[in-house]
Amino acid sequence: MREVLRTTDPTIIAYAQALLSGEDIDCFTMDVHMSVLEGSIGVLPRRLMVRSADLFIARAILVDNNIAVTEDR
Repeated sequence: MREVLRTTDPTIIAYAQALLSGEDIDCFTMDVHMSVLEGSIGVLPRRLMVRSADLFIARAILVDNNIAVTEDR
């Protein structure tokens, strides 16, 4: 799994998941339940992960829809 998106905005995560699932790309959201540790203030980002084989096309789909993607480090 590779990270394609990292954000604190849950609406962007939901929109990105809808876009990717519409293109039959499996994705998984990580760090969703971290609000228990942070006290529900939303400072810890959530990550959207895709399979390595789908990374290029997933990034292209998100960029085409004006969503900033995570670059390789």
